[in-house]
Amino acid sequence: MSTPKTTITGPVHLTAPDQEPEPVASCRECLGHAVTRTNARSVGDYSKVSDANVVLRTHLREDHGAE
Repeated sequence: MSTPKTTITGPVHLTAPDQEPEPVASCRECLGHAVTRTNARSVGDYSKVSDANVVLRTHLREDHGAE
């Protein structure tokens, strides 16, 4: 029986997280997502912060043509 490897080969390279999406100031839906994100952050619910960022990015792409 061979000895199992207990280490990984090579370093792991991580990148910085993406910048948070910015809401369009004149769009109520954007602002609603931004408020949801801010409220989630204020109570330490970072999973919900991430979810709000995904929803806002999707909205920006689909409704405002952002990338």
